[in-house]
Amino acid sequence: MVMNSMPECHRLRSACDMELTMFNHRISARPNVATEEVLVDEIPYPSKITKTKPLSLLGHGITDMEIHFIHVKFYSIGVYFEPEVVSHLQQFKGKPAKELEENDEFFDALISAPVEKFIRLVVIKEIKGAQYGVQIESAVRDRLAAEDKYEEEEEEALEKVIEFFQSKYFKKLSVITYHFPANSATAEIVVSLEGKEDSKYVLENANVVESIKKWYLGGSRAVSSTTIQSLASTFSVELSK
Repeated sequence: MVMNSMPECHRLRSACDMELTMFNHRISARPNVATEEVLVDEIPYPSKITKTKPLSLLGHGITDMEIHFIHVKFYSIGVYFEPEVVSHLQQFKGKPAKELEENDEFFDALISAPVEKFIRLVVIKEIKGAQYGVQIESAVRDRLAAEDKYEEEEEEALEKVIEFFQSKYFKKLSVITYHFPANSATAEIVVSLEGKEDSKYVLENANVVESIKKWYLGGSRAVSSTTIQSLASTFSVELSK
């Protein structure tokens, strides 16, 4: 009733302010410090962030699939590292991007480099948290079973991760982040949903943490080929300096 009595320009301004507030919340897993932005499928990612240390966006892409001849995009991905990560990859110096892209040993070295890593996912196609959890469960369980590392401890840890996602609903532009501290076998998972406080969970099982890293950064074994191509291209340039 009050809004109907407002002047037209005042109502429009209020609506714009409300929309801006909603948009800012949707990307609320944003870093502490942002500079320039990179658009990943029209979704803005800051090129630099600060967690424990300053991190740079060194790879990005999307997860997608063709369903009944329709190209469906699920979420965008941005991968951040300490710039010092390059010093741990000198054995690959001078390699062209295509060679790095096809070399799983390169991505194993990238995953194991003792530097801080941060992965930011932004939802493109809305999905239930339970569905996303099933994707993680299947990918992690299968990887660990193949490596003969899926024991009772891993099963329990994975169940807790699935439970964390279970009741959530990811609308478009919802944000999921994974923070991997340097020299630590833990991962902090944060979910940012519109209109709700951020949810956090700290995963402490080293094998499950490693398997999640491989799901996103594992070369030919990773969920997003475009992210792998982007990382290979970036590091080919960085390692040629």
